[in-house]
Amino acid sequence: MRLARIAHPGGVAFASIEGDGDDAQVLEIAEHPFGDPNFTGKRWPLADVRLLAPILPSKIIAVGRNYAKHAAEFGNEVPQAPMLFLKPSTSVIGPNAAIKLPPAAGRVDFEGELAVVIGQPVKNVPAARAASVVLGYTVANDVSARDLQKADGQWGRAKGYDTFCPLGPWIETKLPEPGNRALKSEVDGQLKQDGSTADLIHKIPELVEFVSSVMTLLPGDVILTGTPEGVGPITDGQQVSITIEGIGTLTNPVVQG
Repeated sequence: MRLARIAHPGGVAFASIEGDGDDAQVLEIAEHPFGDPNFTGKRWPLADVRLLAPILPSKIIAVGRNYAKHAAEFGNEVPQAPMLFLKPSTSVIGPNAAIKLPPAAGRVDFEGELAVVIGQPVKNVPAARAASVVLGYTVANDVSARDLQKADGQWGRAKGYDTFCPLGPWIETKLPEPGNRALKSEVDGQLKQDGSTADLIHKIPELVEFVSSVMTLLPGDVILTGTPEGVGPITDGQQVSITIEGIGTLTNPVVQG
């Protein structure tokens, strides 16, 4: 199932997307998408609604340097344990919403990532059971003010600006082998990242186990699994698109904030 949040003629709702292309339809879900969703019976062509960020998490837990070649391109060592940092919920935007470049930042980079969406409250989940607590997977862009990241040493400011966590276009609840999916990022149509989640150092079950040993995860919380090599700057007027095999493409324009 492809779960989305939509703005429709009557307001905002969760929905399931059925079909593809011009025939795609959105079916409104009553209340929330967790568990077995109930449908209201309302439906619209996908072209008649606006896709929003598919989830509004209470927190976004990101994993740094989780691809060896990405760590190497910045001259960093690969951490033995997952390196965690947080992005605020206010950094989340959806498809086609603008990434706003803050005046304080000199260089802002895109980082295409696979995002894991948690489906139930969990704590201390063993890796063997991790898949059972996952609602699904979506595409993320861990936007980063690179010069501020270097200047501060810590990453809260560099990765926490409003609009610095695009998510979408929807959550794919049934994604076979999420740990073996092609990930590609383009800026203005030019390929910049051409990687695979098969190259994750710390795999998805391990990440769910590790993060849940540190903090309680709530329904809708998001784990960003890291980015492959090839990240780079984005500037005013550009457009960045990130595609993950089996999920779809997340596209956002870039504007000066």
